[in-house]
This record gives sequence, C-alpha cells and structure tokens, in this order.
Amino acid sequence: MSDAEHKGPLEDDDRVFKALASPIRRRMLDLLKESPRSTGALCDAFPEIDRTTALQHLRVLEAAELVAGRRVGRERRLSLAPLPIKRIHDRWISEYTRAAVDLLARLDADARDP
Repeated sequence: MSDAEHKGPLEDDDRVFKALASPIRRRMLDLLKESPRSTGALCDAFPEIDRTTALQHLRVLEAAELVAGRRVGRERRLSLAPLPIKRIHDRWISEYTRAAVDLLARLDADARDP
C-alpha cells in the first residue's frame, strides 16, 4: 500500500493545517484562487524567496492536496483544489461556529430570564 492509502482523515487534516500555517503558502493559494497559473508564474510571484524554496512550499501544498497540477505542453499548470478546505470547514469551523452560536443563545436567554 502507498502512503496515500495509509492516510486517515486526521492525518489529512494535519497536512492541511500544516500547509495553511505558512503565510507564503496561503498567499500562493490566494493567487491560485484567482486563476490557475504555471509553476514558473507562481514562483515568479514571490521574488522574496528563491525558486527552490517556492517549489518546497508547493510540495507541501500538493501533499495536503490543496493544489492540483497537470501538464500543458512544457508547462505544469497549477490550480486550487478546494475540497480539503471544505473538509476542514465542515469538520472544524462549522461545528465550532454552531457551538458558539448555541452558547451565545444560552447566555442571551439567561440574561433575559431574571
């Protein structure tokens, strides 16, 4: 079995959170959200880091399955793969939002009840 077959949902989430922890990787995702880009164009958008470092950041995003790549001629075209972010939202953000709203509703009810 490959490493991908051994991954569980929590390991997938860990990879996504690790990828999102870096401001540069979040900026890369923001650019890809606007439109797909070639690997070269994405690297060129970050003149503050060298190409090798940019490619390392891309590998982290690809390991988290946040970026998909395909060959178009000699270029590799990258695009945002939003399903891992939706999974994080559904599992973590929406559940905590619901808990926070429930807590606020209870506090409001307690404040109205003398």
